[in-house]
Amino acid sequence: MKRNALLVVYLLFTMSTAFGQTKPASRLMAKTGEEVWVWTYPVKADKRKQYEHFVHDIFWPGASKLSPAEQRVFRLTRVMHPAQANPNGSYTYMFIMDPLIKGADYDIQSLTRKMYGTKQGNEYLKLFDGSLAGKDVGYKVIQSKD
Repeated sequence: MKRNALLVVYLLFTMSTAFGQTKPASRLMAKTGEEVWVWTYPVKADKRKQYEHFVHDIFWPGASKLSPAEQRVFRLTRVMHPAQANPNGSYTYMFIMDPLIKGADYDIQSLTRKMYGTKQGNEYLKLFDGSLAGKDVGYKVIQSKD
């Protein structure tokens, strides 16, 4: 439990410093009837560090190279780490886009190439792709009444 609390603090600090802020900003959340996406990624047990390195050291900091509109995608997206392994030994990580920005680019491959160019972006994407234990699964949901 203590590790999870530290992880949350780390994520908030990392996300805020990636955009030049010194303290975490208040988080917007979807209002009733707005769309939210939850995307899950199964990660191989022995590739968790590789996956987390890609997300937290390459992908998230790279957002500073994007346009202000594309940076907003990152500010409205949360990254969740698994609390335990799945029955098959993999670990499921999640991205929660809350609220969803209609028409925005959320594609990890596309955004990584925009950040680092095609050649370097493809090299970084090998870290991401090589860590996955299977296909990603996405859920499009609507915020219910409070």
